[in-house]
Amino acid sequence: MTSNPNWDPNAQHASHAPAFLSVHEIEAYYGESYIVQNISFNIHEGEILALLGRNGAGKTSTLRTIARLDDPELRHGEIWLDHQPLHKMKSHEAASVGIGLVPEDRRIIPGLTVEENLQLAQIAPPVGWSLERLYGLFPRLGERRKQEGVTLSGGEQQMLAIARALARDIKVLLLDEPYEGLAPVIVQEIAKTLNVIRDQGITTVIVEQNAVAALKLADRAVILDTGKVVFDGDAKEVLNDEALRQQYLAI
Repeated sequence: MTSNPNWDPNAQHASHAPAFLSVHEIEAYYGESYIVQNISFNIHEGEILALLGRNGAGKTSTLRTIARLDDPELRHGEIWLDHQPLHKMKSHEAASVGIGLVPEDRRIIPGLTVEENLQLAQIAPPVGWSLERLYGLFPRLGERRKQEGVTLSGGEQQMLAIARALARDIKVLLLDEPYEGLAPVIVQEIAKTLNVIRDQGITTVIVEQNAVAALKLADRAVILDTGKVVFDGDAKEVLNDEALRQQYLAI
């Protein structure tokens, strides 16, 4: 993996504020398959970024690369979180400095109650939100705290997956398809919750096929096409540009 000694992780974009999470020219591979192709973008602290594109565009692979999972393999580029070099870290190290990934399959642990799933996330430091604070954000989880997590509805499982991430002391929440398979009313409920999380200063990156819902929530949008960035700008601009949506999002 190579790096650019002349690149400044505090690079600024249009708002002239320092970036909080900086992704610079990352290239990642599954074996010899070149999946993430020289992707760069910056995010401010407390922003919600919608990372969009058609199926196979490289969205999930980009999230996994930021989270420093073994697959895909990062072979080039730099990722900085609040002056810390994520690109030099393993996944557990990235988690310890504030990266929280909620994967598409949610990964609720079978055999454990809602509360046990949350407590397990808090075994090792750094510990984040208390159980009381999490139940205040997700009252349904409080009502079902003694219920086995995998028996919850799809929307409740998504709430549990997000709450489990917040049970750690995270700075960046990475969400992979959080609305998948959920009724519109539940999507709206989760969106309201993500706005509350933003108000707490947590930065969020959301990958979502329901692009309109993601764009309505987000401050900014990055659109990928075949592993490359083709748009980086205001989310409202994408909502208002039908030609752009049709070309890259098919909506």
